[in-house]
Amino acid sequence: MELRVSGNDSFVTQFVLLGLTDSPALQPMLFVIFLLAYVATIGAILMEPKLHTPMYFFLGNLSLLDVGCITVTVPTMLRQFLSNDRSIPYGACLSQIFFFHLLAGADCFLLTVMAYDRYLAICQPLTYSTRMSPGIQKASVGMSCVFSFTHSLTQTVVPCLLKFCGPNVINHFYCDLPQLFQLSCSSIQLNEQLLFIAAAFMGVAPFFLITVSYTHVVAAVLRIHSAEGRKKAFSTCSSHLTVVSIFYGTGVFNYMRLGSVETSDKDKSIGIFNTVISPMLNPLIYSLRNPDVKSALKRMFIGK
Repeated sequence: MELRVSGNDSFVTQFVLLGLTDSPALQPMLFVIFLLAYVATIGAILMEPKLHTPMYFFLGNLSLLDVGCITVTVPTMLRQFLSNDRSIPYGACLSQIFFFHLLAGADCFLLTVMAYDRYLAICQPLTYSTRMSPGIQKASVGMSCVFSFTHSLTQTVVPCLLKFCGPNVINHFYCDLPQLFQLSCSSIQLNEQLLFIAAAFMGVAPFFLITVSYTHVVAAVLRIHSAEGRKKAFSTCSSHLTVVSIFYGTGVFNYMRLGSVETSDKDKSIGIFNTVISPMLNPLIYSLRNPDVKSALKRMFIGK
């Protein structure tokens, strides 16, 4: 454990990430798996033509957030697999927290804007072009980033007030607030209160707005007389709903144990799903709306 001495006090200057496993035999295999997942995520986003067109402006920005999210955690994990050095400096740990919350927060707001976009497209099609113009789309993404930046800056600056006297071992593969709270030797009451407020503002409120938007969408779709029309409308929204369910489902499980005295292997599994698998699945989920992708998958699994 590395300590910084200040007067009569000693404070931790770096942490040790235990990672996913301490088995040397498993580390090469895990390195290959997560490297492939990282490359597959970036490759899927680069190769999906829809994500690079103005028509899919929101999807393109969501894909950038996915790349950022997986980049925050996976390179550090790969380094841990290749070396025995699992230490991470205090500043680097805070940087990881900042960027993770910046990207996750932007995801929250952007998914909400996308739900409103679907509501306008299906329930208010005649006014869609004016109420969701390119200028409004860019402003929506910009405001999402501003709100998220404010959140991540707050959640990163306030932990700087915490004292870490030891131990400095984090039973996880990346730094996040719950793990730091467990190691703090000073009061974390203010930090937990701020995190709960952020959860309400960035989690509960957006989820409520998404639910309201899709309640109107479902009601409008059910009024469509044509079965083909209903199928097309539901197909338009199903991919977004799937991404929302994965994002909020993993987020709830990731933070619902706030205040627990230790991190379990279950937390690591949820962390993998939240930071690696979810960003990797998002491009695939949206690609399934592409007829060429659908026909290719049918030929692969059905042989026709």
